[in-house]
Amino acid sequence: MPRPGRCAVVGVLNVTPDSFSDGGRYLDLDDALEHGLSMWTAGADLIDVGGESTRPGAARVDAATEIERVLPVIRDLSSAGVAVSVDTTRGEVAEAAVGAGATVVNDVSGGLADPTMASVVAAAGVPWILMHWRGHSDHMDSLASYTNVVTDVRDELVARVDTAVAAGVDPSALVLDPGLGFAKRAAHNWTLLRHLDVLRALGFPVLVGASRKRFLGSLLADKEGNPRPPEGREDATAAISALVATAGAWGVRVHDVTRSLDAVLVAEALQGDSE
Repeated sequence: MPRPGRCAVVGVLNVTPDSFSDGGRYLDLDDALEHGLSMWTAGADLIDVGGESTRPGAARVDAATEIERVLPVIRDLSSAGVAVSVDTTRGEVAEAAVGAGATVVNDVSGGLADPTMASVVAAAGVPWILMHWRGHSDHMDSLASYTNVVTDVRDELVARVDTAVAAGVDPSALVLDPGLGFAKRAAHNWTLLRHLDVLRALGFPVLVGASRKRFLGSLLADKEGNPRPPEGREDATAAISALVATAGAWGVRVHDVTRSLDAVLVAEALQGDSE
């Protein structure tokens, strides 16, 4: 995984028609490459390329469609010297993406959606981001029931780590993601953010993905209670990036690289010892 000496910034590149904030914007290969290179130039440490929307309620696409969307983007960005991850829950897609130049697998299901994923990652020898997940996007909101969201998420992630290691994945290659917004209500997300130390205590790097999500839209609602649209949530996203950087997160996954990188740099400068 990238180790930039600060909280890493992972740029989101959705090659999908239906992602919640930028669906359809980067379906064209040239548009996707331009955006990926722009985020890389702006200072992103990794570009996360996904070909299937994971927004709440999203319908699934088949593996062939997902591969068709992501492989040309991954291949061309990698050829240009960009560090690329693939955002997928399918072992078949991950294997093809690594073959095309992806150096990290970001699996929002933590290996639950496809039992072949662990063996694919183990064979490839690449880092694997394991996110907390309870079910696919079309019904995940019905699964947001917890006794204690912090300990429940921790314990369920530990189970995913155990499965990965048993399949031969190097523990040092694992990164954990609490899965904000995935089978989580707004209060769950805020509680998890307040207690990142519980996940960090497991000894793995922690990635936080809060960018433009629904709970920020609800927080920033107008006087009539209408949620702030996704494109108006960037300042709140940057604030979270700053706060989790000071809380020791390994990285943040964001749509606007410049804003979050600026926030991370300011937060870490204030926390540092330099005069």
